[in-house]
Amino acid sequence: MSQMNEPIDREAIRQAERLIGLQFTDTERDSLIDEAREHLDQYQALRKLSFENSTPPAIVFNPLPLGFQLPDRILESKYGPVGRTRCPEDLSKLAFFSVRELGELIRTRQITSTQLTSLFLDRLKKYGPELACVITLTEELAFRQAERADAEIASGTYRGPLHGIPYGAKDLLATRGYPTTWGATPYQNQIIDRDATVIQKLESAGAVLVAKLTLGALAWGDVWFGGTTRNPYDLKQGSSGSSAGSSAATSAGLVPFAIGSETWGSIVSPATRCGVTGLRPTFGRVSRAGAMALSWSMDKIGPICRSAEDAAIVFDALRGPDGIDQTVVDAPFSFSAQIDLKSIRIGYVKSLFDAGKEPAGNDLATLETFRQMGIELIPIDLPEWPVEAISFILSAEAAAAFDDLTRDNRDDLLMRQIKNAWPNVFRAARFIPAVEYIQANRARFTLIQKMHAVMQEVDVYIVPSFGGDNLLLTNLTGHPCVTLPNGFDDTGHPLSISFIGQLYDEGRLLSVANRYQGATTFHQQHPLRYTR
Repeated sequence: MSQMNEPIDREAIRQAERLIGLQFTDTERDSLIDEAREHLDQYQALRKLSFENSTPPAIVFNPLPLGFQLPDRILESKYGPVGRTRCPEDLSKLAFFSVRELGELIRTRQITSTQLTSLFLDRLKKYGPELACVITLTEELAFRQAERADAEIASGTYRGPLHGIPYGAKDLLATRGYPTTWGATPYQNQIIDRDATVIQKLESAGAVLVAKLTLGALAWGDVWFGGTTRNPYDLKQGSSGSSAGSSAATSAGLVPFAIGSETWGSIVSPATRCGVTGLRPTFGRVSRAGAMALSWSMDKIGPICRSAEDAAIVFDALRGPDGIDQTVVDAPFSFSAQIDLKSIRIGYVKSLFDAGKEPAGNDLATLETFRQMGIELIPIDLPEWPVEAISFILSAEAAAAFDDLTRDNRDDLLMRQIKNAWPNVFRAARFIPAVEYIQANRARFTLIQKMHAVMQEVDVYIVPSFGGDNLLLTNLTGHPCVTLPNGFDDTGHPLSISFIGQLYDEGRLLSVANRYQGATTFHQQHPLRYTR
């Protein structure tokens, strides 16, 4: 992209009108030419400034509806009994133990963090290349953290269920001493000399970082500068994205859990494809400091695990303010493995399960599972609102986040150059008028109020993961979502269902998801290739 030197005249204004869908008279065009020229001078003055991707705009998105009260329940989380409490003689079988089970083995000193770290690093080295799910192994850091965990536990200091547990992080999270590539060629040698807040919080919990995992370049899809991340259930298929490596590695037992992020489906989609459990928290629950910014008003960071209970354990370590990300709200969290489902108002989006629309059998079976548990499901409808019409909020913010990439023509270095890939989206977003961006956010405010009215009827609702416009709608309103496996298609590919909860109420949301998983076994099934 080069600077335009042609003057702004009446004809230039007339042509620009076609891009914004308005028509002025010649008199009106003549009147606004001076103002348009002044704006261009201002744009060019702004472009002399340099911003890091981490610099947010002085506009903070607030997902709270009018009259909404933050939850004030401060209760201790109650996890279920630990399933397997004895360490197998064959340590390779630990690859698919839950975080809870591995934590108990470490706590009771049946195994050390160093042993677990070696196991998972070996699996990452063995299977990571065929899945194309690893960007950087953090081996030196991992053994340093594992040895510290072992020394602390041996001396009687136990930090909790994540102490000594290996994990992987989506490579948009800054980690001191290692590249943070954002999955994109222009940044593949980028070193950010700090740890993201999420990385710091997990270190404080005693977790051990073993790998920086793949993401589609700049958080889109599963194609990164090293290729396409693969689905462990079908190596001919991509793992979807953008939390591609986090989902694939967790599914294949290369890590007990991983950290992903979502702006518009980047946890939900790969969690579905890889048959894992992903939590997209409420907007403003987890700090994004030190994470690549794509959309300041839509980005969220959350855990990708093999069960809802594991997701609760990890989320509890991630949540809370850090004094840097101004969107983060300090709200309580309480998980209950034995929650009384009859005390929870559970709904479903009736139109998306309507038999006349041939809903998937696995989704109908999910509803039946709840009914067999004695739950009377409440039919609801999502707000009628032109949700797709305001989706360009993401495009505008992403184009601003990577403005320098577009103006320097380094967008040409990105692997994907098709029409709907980032380079073209960033360029097209230059033509989104500021007035329309603000109008879209006013429409978003109204959508938040409408969604609040719906959520007065239920505490949690069930929805097909890609049903209607629910995925975009709830990413715009900031509602939390847990996506979990609920079956397989005829070709053996995993399928999923999504549960949506009240704002800042991940506790009840995950508790309901956990009860569903207690009544089914889909989350306990793993890709056979990696279990041998």
